[in-house]
Amino acid sequence: MLQRVEVGQVHLADYRPIVGEEIISEIRKMAAPLRGARVLHVNATPFGGGVAEMLQTLVPLMRDVGLEAEWQIIAGAEEFFTVTKACHNGLQGMDIPFTAEMKEIWRRYNKMNADAFEGEYDFVIVHDPQPAGLLTYHGRTGGKHWAWRCHIDTSHPNPAYWEFFAPYIGAYESGIFTMAQYVGPGVNFAHLAIITPTIDPLSPKNAPLSPGRAQEIVARFGLDVARPLITQVSRFDPWKDPLGVIDAYRIVKERIPEVQLALVGSMASDDPEGWTYLDKTIRHAGEDGDIHILHNFHGVGPVEVGAFQAASDVVIQKSTREGFGLVVTEALWKGKPVIGGNVGGIPLQVLDGQTGFLVESVQECGEKTLYLLEHPAEAARMGMAAREHVRRNFLVTRHLRDYLHLFHQMLEN
Repeated sequence: MLQRVEVGQVHLADYRPIVGEEIISEIRKMAAPLRGARVLHVNATPFGGGVAEMLQTLVPLMRDVGLEAEWQIIAGAEEFFTVTKACHNGLQGMDIPFTAEMKEIWRRYNKMNADAFEGEYDFVIVHDPQPAGLLTYHGRTGGKHWAWRCHIDTSHPNPAYWEFFAPYIGAYESGIFTMAQYVGPGVNFAHLAIITPTIDPLSPKNAPLSPGRAQEIVARFGLDVARPLITQVSRFDPWKDPLGVIDAYRIVKERIPEVQLALVGSMASDDPEGWTYLDKTIRHAGEDGDIHILHNFHGVGPVEVGAFQAASDVVIQKSTREGFGLVVTEALWKGKPVIGGNVGGIPLQVLDGQTGFLVESVQECGEKTLYLLEHPAEAARMGMAAREHVRRNFLVTRHLRDYLHLFHQMLEN
């Protein structure tokens, strides 16, 4: 049997003060005909990264509105997750090899996990490339309706990877993508759903935190809360460009010597490459004592991440490729303007000049950071607009509503 992930209780009614009665009532009305439907989400890891964070709230919310929802994770050794990290990068267009041995490792673990799949479900949602072969190798007997949820940008994939994955992906009845242009070439679904990721405004990371409490937490990690702070929260990954963030910070530091930089990450079980890139980031930072590189093994958990976002003067997400960027959503929700790479789902969130700035280069990133640090009133105005933009578009209640809508569509077939 696949490993079940235990989740806590979450109640839809608790979101009423944030999103309003009309949305709560609409969700309950949509959920009523689906009461008792068995729903299974499958992904690769129970922690570290946006997919796991979303499922921590989405699964119990589905239960609260009457669905029998579960979350399970696949099993895999380091050799498998090394291959799936390459698959993640290759499907996003990176020019890397895809050998016969790598393909065989992926197939072997997918067959193994398909053999371990048990139970009968009305809806099975398989997340990302790691377990994408479950449907092919298990067959449709385990679920009446299968959907593949893609959290990455496959609009311009490395052809070798796409050619391999397309038959597995195309077997699903439904494809769920963050943006329509992310759908790779040559696959067609009976149902194509465009669903952007969302955050839980009541989670420990995103719940309200007083400025004093946020500063107290940040100070524990050796930062001076009286000095300006720039933060990027992300995995240590070449697509997130932490080296470029350090270079942009150095541009800022020439004019504002007292500025500090925090690079805050999470080391996930399905990302063995992360440790290598963390070392590269540390080497690039050199001996600069104002660069603080922190992750969950330093005791940086959800509350601490939220504190860094809340206590920062400027938040950066200088991605060169990005599926969506929930860390952007989190920072915007805390009323912070974000400087983001003009890629993927970031422009859906960072409205240039309104909720932050979109940038194309290290130089531009440094200049926009300087602008926000030197114009605090403008930064505060952008921060207010940022929070409202998230409230209207990127909270988990909207995510739940989108899934309920997709389930209704699938049942109509």
